[in-house]
Amino acid sequence: MRRTRRASHTAPATGSLLPMEDRVQLAEGAVVLRGFAADRAPGLLARVREIAATAPFRHLETPGGYRMSVAMTNCGRAGWVSDRRGYRYEMLDPLSGRPWPPMPEEFMDLAARAANEAGLGGFDPDVCLINRYEPGARLSLHQDRDERQLGAPIVSVSLGLPATFLWGGLRRSDRPRRIVLSSGDVVVWGGPSRLVYHGVAPLAEGMHELTGRCRINLTFRQAF
Repeated sequence: MRRTRRASHTAPATGSLLPMEDRVQLAEGAVVLRGFAADRAPGLLARVREIAATAPFRHLETPGGYRMSVAMTNCGRAGWVSDRRGYRYEMLDPLSGRPWPPMPEEFMDLAARAANEAGLGGFDPDVCLINRYEPGARLSLHQDRDERQLGAPIVSVSLGLPATFLWGGLRRSDRPRRIVLSSGDVVVWGGPSRLVYHGVAPLAEGMHELTGRCRINLTFRQAF
């Protein structure tokens, strides 16, 4: 996808330091911030390893009984889980019965700064979903609507192997755009774009110097 400059009447947030050519406007309230987290990637991945040592990655089951191809874990006030009972947030990790690991300050700072860069300031995330994609893993088109605070944006950070992000519309049937995300890219969406359908195409085979044969995605939300 070719990068395009934002229209002059949609100026970036006050104090923005990101060059205009590194911003890809997807829709009103939705933007890709190219390379925004690139310099923080090694530290972020170190925190992911610490979290996974306490709350291991696992493949959840959908309410329909299917095994998700993406492995995941969580940190923060609660964790997003799925099983035959449905999609929801749980305060305790079902595997251990203990609270999820706390969200690192480094995570919260990045998420807040990215939201502010996108013009959606005041974001105070309380949960972070951590997804691990290996070649072939995918995420079908869906809405993020299990949160009580639908007025708060979503901040999604890509680390490791590149992935094709699917950006749809407010109806599942809307044909999605395909946007390649590289390590360090951050997608922020909120406001009128908060409930847009989105997903990830099957991950291609590859190796990355930081993550090896996988992609890590951090998704920050304000759930409560």
